[in-house]
Amino acid sequence: MTGFRSLTRRAFLALAGAAAAAPLLSSRGFAALPVDEPLHGLSTFGELKYGPGFDRFAYANPDAPTGGTFNFSPPNWLWNQNTDTFNTLNCLVPNGDSPPRMELCFDSLMTRALDEPDAVYGLLAETVTILADRKTYQFRLREGARFNDGTPLTAEDVAFTYKLFKEKGHAHLRLPLARLADAIVVDPRTVQLVFTGDRPDRAVLAVSTFPLVSKAFFEANPFDGSQLKAPLSSGPYKVGRFAAGRFIEYDRVADYWGVDLPVNVGLNHFERIRVEFYRDRQAAFEAFKKGEVQFRQEFTSRIWATGYDFPAMLEGKIIKREFPRELRPSMQAWAINQRRERFRDPRVREAIGMCFDFEWTKRNLFYDAYERSHSLFENSEFVATGMPSREELALLEPLRGRIPDTAFGEAVMQPATDGSGRDRKRLQKATELLAEAGWAKPEKPGFFSWVLSAIGIGDAPLDQRFVVNAAGERMTLEFLVDDEVFIRIDSPFVESLRAVGIDASIRQVDSAQYTAREAEFDFDLISVAASLSATPTFDDLENIFHSSAAGISGTRNLPGTADPALDSLLAMVDHAADRAALTTTMRVIDRVLRARRDWIPNWHAANHRAAFWDMYGFDEPKPDYGFPVERLWWFDADKARAIGKS
Repeated sequence: MTGFRSLTRRAFLALAGAAAAAPLLSSRGFAALPVDEPLHGLSTFGELKYGPGFDRFAYANPDAPTGGTFNFSPPNWLWNQNTDTFNTLNCLVPNGDSPPRMELCFDSLMTRALDEPDAVYGLLAETVTILADRKTYQFRLREGARFNDGTPLTAEDVAFTYKLFKEKGHAHLRLPLARLADAIVVDPRTVQLVFTGDRPDRAVLAVSTFPLVSKAFFEANPFDGSQLKAPLSSGPYKVGRFAAGRFIEYDRVADYWGVDLPVNVGLNHFERIRVEFYRDRQAAFEAFKKGEVQFRQEFTSRIWATGYDFPAMLEGKIIKREFPRELRPSMQAWAINQRRERFRDPRVREAIGMCFDFEWTKRNLFYDAYERSHSLFENSEFVATGMPSREELALLEPLRGRIPDTAFGEAVMQPATDGSGRDRKRLQKATELLAEAGWAKPEKPGFFSWVLSAIGIGDAPLDQRFVVNAAGERMTLEFLVDDEVFIRIDSPFVESLRAVGIDASIRQVDSAQYTAREAEFDFDLISVAASLSATPTFDDLENIFHSSAAGISGTRNLPGTADPALDSLLAMVDHAADRAALTTTMRVIDRVLRARRDWIPNWHAANHRAAFWDMYGFDEPKPDYGFPVERLWWFDADKARAIGKS
């Protein structure tokens, strides 16, 4: 599939017009940062909570004890990681399934603060200097930076990493590096990242947090997903014991070179982090009940409502509670694969969405634990509501005729139902939309047609239950899932689809096959849950919504969205001069995405639902922009003894 290049500043101005562009062009914030001056941190709009010489992040606890094992079920993952199994220890490549939390083994030039929406501070990099061309960023590495075998981590390793990722890295790493022109070694402790300049300069914020690898290691070993050999690491943890597909342990590095850095002080308290792998959710829950796993976030509402009545819970050994969700946009939705011709008409996609009865599902399957999603940016200020504001219209009007007309009206909402599980009005509307798109049930054949077909003369009559197009092709729709729990949730949806004439079904595959089919876009409909940055950049959004990602395996552009008008809006994000302008742009993107109906937003929750054995310490409140329990919490020996877990 052919992609579309992101717009240059000149093209952007021509498209949007001076009136629309004026509030978006970066005239302060990041663009106003000084050149040729070493900086200790960067942020999108130039605001940093922590000044030069800060001691630690406020949410870190330097007085917490070190020790113990944290055995948990990871609630999130990156790149090619898989929570059900693993067959490689290289998490940075497109192929293979790697274990979650391999990222703990790698340091990066800079690292994010969890109590700020978009700030990064030096980790390996002591300073970063923006050169006069504002396309080149010079990083000065800290003295003493090294890999965990004692060898120095130098500018050669940094430059090698970025060139390697640009050529062979996972799509989530490779796409943001498309605008990286070069990585230049100045001296052993100084490296320059040079960008092409066809994008605003804040692209460096994402790129500077990429993990760094050893040049020597990957010159001696293949950079692919074929090996269960741990790459040479530089981070606070390294790979310990493991059994492929069963468990992996990450051991705290006793002589970690960066332990006293301000960005690390008061973090990484556990002596060992262990991840167990289970093929299904019920097996994982049974392991938690026995104490084989000590922390889990609960994503099955039925279990949260009815399953926590086992002995350890009743004896007070386990705490069940909710934590506030991060102040970041979250999306949970079904993607409809438009790489398949039958799903390209938006009326077909709208008809499919109308068949989901959230109200019935919430009451009967979710125990009222979720709310309906209408946006792909829920839990954030980026959700569009009501009619477009004047500022939003300034961005929408130049695109009139190139985006759906519904983007100019009330923000598109997912249809409410009567909660019966078979809302006749909604299903009738879905039938009408299918008919408008050229899909209808075939006419009932006459008696003589049946007779002729029965004796082998003429074609067999088409099945009256399902809609067909003019060529007589049936509308089919297969849900791809990897866990039994989704069959329970999706089955009523499937029945409603079949009621309007769509031959819908569910296919459950194992985790490895699911991951491979998702990466290669080999599905009709698939679900996804993801969290976006609190201050989205083009790099964050490109992977999910931009044309350039539609044909690259491993991206999150699961529907295959390839729309130049939408691309132009995405290009505006990095031009936002302040958060108000960013919010306006994101709301416009939200309006267009909802009007396009590439995705069917389904449901979301306001909080994290967590359960854990009462053997840990932690500070509250949690940081607003991240919840890495394995880095923030610590083992409490007194609590563990009290529940027999010492």
